[in-house]
Amino acid sequence: MGMQHTPLTMSRIISRGATLQPNSEIVTATDDGVRRQTYAQTVSRSNQLANALQRAGMEIGDRVGTFMWNGSRHVEAYYATANMGVVLHTVNIRLSPVDLEYVINHAEDKLMIVDADLLPTLEQLKERIPTVERFVIAAEPGLEDWETSLPNTIDYEEFIGDMPTVFDPPDIHENAPLGLCYTSGTTGNPKGVEYEHRAQFLHTLAICMTDAMSLSATDTLCGIVPMFHAMGWGLPWAGLMLGCKQVLPHRFMSPERLVDLMSQERVTLSAGVPTIWQGIKAFIEQNPKKHDLSQVSRLTCGGSAPPESLVEWYWDELGVEMIQGWGMTETSPLGTLARRTSKQWHLTASPSQLTQNSCKAGLLMPGLELDVFDEDFNRVPHDGESVGEILIRGPWICSEYFRDPQPSKFHEDWLITGDVGSIDPEENLIIADRSKDLVKSGGEWISSVDLENHIVAMDGIAQACVVAQPHPRWGERPVALVVLDDSESVSADEIKDHCSLKFAKWQLPDDVLYVDHIPLTSTGKLDKKTVRAQLDTDGYVLPDMR
Repeated sequence: MGMQHTPLTMSRIISRGATLQPNSEIVTATDDGVRRQTYAQTVSRSNQLANALQRAGMEIGDRVGTFMWNGSRHVEAYYATANMGVVLHTVNIRLSPVDLEYVINHAEDKLMIVDADLLPTLEQLKERIPTVERFVIAAEPGLEDWETSLPNTIDYEEFIGDMPTVFDPPDIHENAPLGLCYTSGTTGNPKGVEYEHRAQFLHTLAICMTDAMSLSATDTLCGIVPMFHAMGWGLPWAGLMLGCKQVLPHRFMSPERLVDLMSQERVTLSAGVPTIWQGIKAFIEQNPKKHDLSQVSRLTCGGSAPPESLVEWYWDELGVEMIQGWGMTETSPLGTLARRTSKQWHLTASPSQLTQNSCKAGLLMPGLELDVFDEDFNRVPHDGESVGEILIRGPWICSEYFRDPQPSKFHEDWLITGDVGSIDPEENLIIADRSKDLVKSGGEWISSVDLENHIVAMDGIAQACVVAQPHPRWGERPVALVVLDDSESVSADEIKDHCSLKFAKWQLPDDVLYVDHIPLTSTGKLDKKTVRAQLDTDGYVLPDMR
């Protein structure tokens, strides 16, 4: 009883950045440049938005949906809803119309804030999302004259324009809901995860730690990971707390534009999925002297494991540390992080050892528990070899899905992640694969991720995707889909010979299929569900053994 029991609500930390660094900037990319506003302006506008939402009838616990890119108005929605106790449902703009209809209705969003260029997508659903009473349209320069067939719409600036710039947050419980994010629906309907204030408060502190992302007020942060995906990996909250400069790309996601933004705004830290960093690598190799990225010190990579060759290239060519994180929507998302210097032995380790270390999923964040279990829920040894199902628990880990308990996804108070892996003697988590993406051939497991990363390391290979295909004798066999770099030619035999340097003969892919592109999920991962379905139709692609 000797300490004050202050509720851990986000309203207590998100105004800190503007208080300490009111002139720090939030920069949003536009068609012809950037749009800038200070943290002081952002807080004033956020308070106007909170007052406007309250006037529109939004009450504590109601869901407000955002259908938006990464931009300053999306940050304002984060701030306003957290302050007023409204739940922010960040709707994934890349979901199919069927899944969009499902998540908006399942969440029962009462109001949605929509970027003007995304209106055509929502217009397809205008008769099928009856819970939404009002649409607030945010227009970037050049889109101010938007028109839409959606009912009951109002321009964002008009919506907040006459509102006070001060807002007094109500008292809410620290375990009150803060945000709502849905999984990408790779199996069945998307599942909702409701984030609570206390959970995100603790998660925000954790990701700023030196042994995590080492994020501080002196950084310039470029959040490429969408703010609709696991609340932008928590980075919008961290930025608001610290007051660090934020650079937001909006819809301008080409490698050239991202590199230009990072160069001009002197970004020090950025976050995105491996496909983003592969695209930027290819652009830099083709335009080696076009941009100055000397200020960048680290890139956070998540969603899927980056190839070792990619991690090595960024370090060797740019001196940039790639920090791999592991987690999922259900873990808020940060569970583990791998830093190049995360162990004391880094002082004597070779460069190749350091690269290998940073390619593991990394070390557990403080406050969490994680272990690997066999099919009977017995813990397996931490020897780096014993593989099992990864389970996790802790203060920012999902305990059940929103309006959909899904008891099979939990064991006692552990979340069953669906990932398969091992833990090495130094307590590094090593991800083998998603359980549904492993290839089981003749009773033995083959990691699709390991094969993919090994293939992508070859010169001339832009992307690779390995999936299981039914086999009459072995049950399943791996098949590799490959996208070649422009004007490159790599034969199937060359790919198999390359794989044989690391893998046993029975682990090699049976076929190599050449494709123009590989479908991605709404969160930028390889969409293996779609690939498997299209291969099953026998009409996906014909083998072209170049």
